[in-house]
Amino acid sequence: MKEMICIVCPKGCRLQVDEKPDGEIIVMGNGCNRGIPYAKKELTNPTRVITSTVKITGGIHKRLPVKTSTDIPKGLNFDVMRELEKIEVVAPIKVGTVLIKNVLGTGADIVATRNM
Repeated sequence: MKEMICIVCPKGCRLQVDEKPDGEIIVMGNGCNRGIPYAKKELTNPTRVITSTVKITGGIHKRLPVKTSTDIPKGLNFDVMRELEKIEVVAPIKVGTVLIKNVLGTGADIVATRNM
């Protein structure tokens, strides 16, 4: 039995997740239906959306906020952060601009989350 806190909605339900020998996954403690797929995914293939910043020149700030366009395998978080350290963009940048396409072959793009 594994315990986790669901992060899908603001409730923060305490989930108990049990994987049976036949591979069936039982989820208990969820306050809504979204907790069940979250717990199953977190147990079998955890993913995260990365939010960070990159260097920018010519902007009103020295860093531009960015994020992945979709979630990526959790094990690649630090590798993606190393890729972000390598880039510097030049203003002007519009929100939604793709800065790195298909980062590390994940299918996720690194996009700007602010105009600058």
